[in-house]
Amino acid sequence: MKAVIKNKPAPQVRNLTKPAIRYSIVPKDLAGHVFQVTLHIEQPDPAGQSLSLPAWIPGSYMVREFARNIISITAHCGDKKVGLQKTDKHSWQAAACSGALTVAYEVYAWDLSVRTAQLDQSHGFFNGTSVFLQVQGQEMLPHVVDIERPVDAICKAWRVATSLPELTAKRYGFGSYIAENYDALIDHPVEMGDFALATFEAHGVTHDFVVSGRVPNMDLERIVKDVKKICESEIAFFEPDSKRSPVERYVFMTMVVGDGYGGLEHRASTALICHRADLPVTHRPEMSDGYRSFLGLCSHEYFHTWNVKRIKPAAFAQYDLRLENYTRLLWVFEGFTSYYDDLMLVKSGLIDEPTYFKLLGKTINGVLRGSGRKKQSVAESSFDAWTKYYRQDENSPNAIVSYYTKGSMVALGLDLTIRLESAGKKSLDDVMRALWVRYGRDFYQKFLTGEQQGLAENEIETLIAEVTGVNTKRFMEKYVRGTEDVPLAKLYADFGVVFTDERTNVQASLGVRVAKNGADCKLAHVYETCAAHQAGLSAGDTVMAINGLRVTAADAADGLAIALGRYAVGESVQIHAFRRDELLVLQATLQADDAPAWSLAVVDKPKARLAAMRPSLVVPKRARKG
Repeated sequence: MKAVIKNKPAPQVRNLTKPAIRYSIVPKDLAGHVFQVTLHIEQPDPAGQSLSLPAWIPGSYMVREFARNIISITAHCGDKKVGLQKTDKHSWQAAACSGALTVAYEVYAWDLSVRTAQLDQSHGFFNGTSVFLQVQGQEMLPHVVDIERPVDAICKAWRVATSLPELTAKRYGFGSYIAENYDALIDHPVEMGDFALATFEAHGVTHDFVVSGRVPNMDLERIVKDVKKICESEIAFFEPDSKRSPVERYVFMTMVVGDGYGGLEHRASTALICHRADLPVTHRPEMSDGYRSFLGLCSHEYFHTWNVKRIKPAAFAQYDLRLENYTRLLWVFEGFTSYYDDLMLVKSGLIDEPTYFKLLGKTINGVLRGSGRKKQSVAESSFDAWTKYYRQDENSPNAIVSYYTKGSMVALGLDLTIRLESAGKKSLDDVMRALWVRYGRDFYQKFLTGEQQGLAENEIETLIAEVTGVNTKRFMEKYVRGTEDVPLAKLYADFGVVFTDERTNVQASLGVRVAKNGADCKLAHVYETCAAHQAGLSAGDTVMAINGLRVTAADAADGLAIALGRYAVGESVQIHAFRRDELLVLQATLQADDAPAWSLAVVDKPKARLAAMRPSLVVPKRARKG
């Protein structure tokens, strides 16, 4: 039965009451991976129109120089060609034009990712930041896009999937779509092809689930059933009374590949990429690790519909797409989202508490493995995303910390602290809903009128105190602005949850992370102070033999473990390795494998508290005083 919608969002713009910026985009050369784009500007700047292409895409904090993929570009004023001078790496200046200006350009699209654009005989995909030039000074006009069908016979069955509102196009069809301004235009990616499609409603709002790529015997019905549970849980989380969604319609776009994983959030859709094996097979009801991870990805990106697409840091309220936009708050927007993504799987009934604790233990162990967490705070990690997190190298585990994973641990620590200090009356849930009401609800309308400017850099601590009555200044100094480990074991003790160290300390180890390199075992990371580091090995070295016996990469990690399995902690071994084309012969004294291996379990679970386990995990046994 269809749900009754209260306070339904205002309809998106679907008509033209003033001149619009108009684009047409056509897949011109499938084998050559080229989109042809034509931009029509009815009233260009009479002094000469400035144009630019974004240098980065919101949600992926690295300057990627999308303009490098523009192959050719020309401009015409009526039938007359006009000058078009490049002024910097992503900007152009057209000569003065007395009438309408038309700019035609070709974009090379051959990046199989959620961030840019890709085109071949199987499908086409693009983000607006990769293909739509920004008309400087006219960003607030409506923007119309004519998405044209490719002429190739192989594309006869192609359809279009996008959350852009239709102007003249029928849903899933080629034709004209409209955005209220340029910021909206580039926040609705487009998938075209002969994709699988299923539609469901979550609290009365239409959701499309699109899958591109070959997936034999995919259980799309199960995917839709499970994802619907996630969507309804998250809508109800932010709007428990009205169940009001912030969108009129939502689209999940999933590209299936042989090896890949990731997602990028948008205001009414998400672009996902996943391993073919992650999706469920018909008539096989088991929950695989890959499918569980995929559901977590869907949960994460959908949660962003609220947290970062509408609840925004002030630095992102109005993006400057020419250069880096810095904030120290990504630990709130990505870290909190990473905390809630798996919790929503619990709330949705898709996983149980033991499974949740297993996933949480994996996250905790991953963060504790790297010494970079002692050198960089999550606030610094957020600020340095542009230069460090998105530009990781072989030394990153020794130098940086993730604002995703440690940010999720900070969120958990805050949640437990708030529950303890408020005697179970408040939680991080209350903080999230306050953020939504104060900063996110109706963000796009309020920003245009100046009523909303986003969350300031120093506001989160004040807001937590206001909403919960809990002073988190000391917590923030130690675990957010400082580099101390969040004391989760201590905090969880008051909730009947215990940490157990599963390390045996008997397995000999070099203290490295390895990767396959053909038939060879290559070192991807060498952890500080480990046996490999002390012996003189470096990331990038290829280990060929230990004590004269070859090390293979049948599975790189297993190959090295097998080679070391016959040795004891403290033994010295001779290692033959190549660094580039030079052979190294080194001696290493093996150390105990000290990789963190914490497991979590509920040991005190009174029946009266079971209901509170979803999604925020138990009411405390006692409130901490002082």
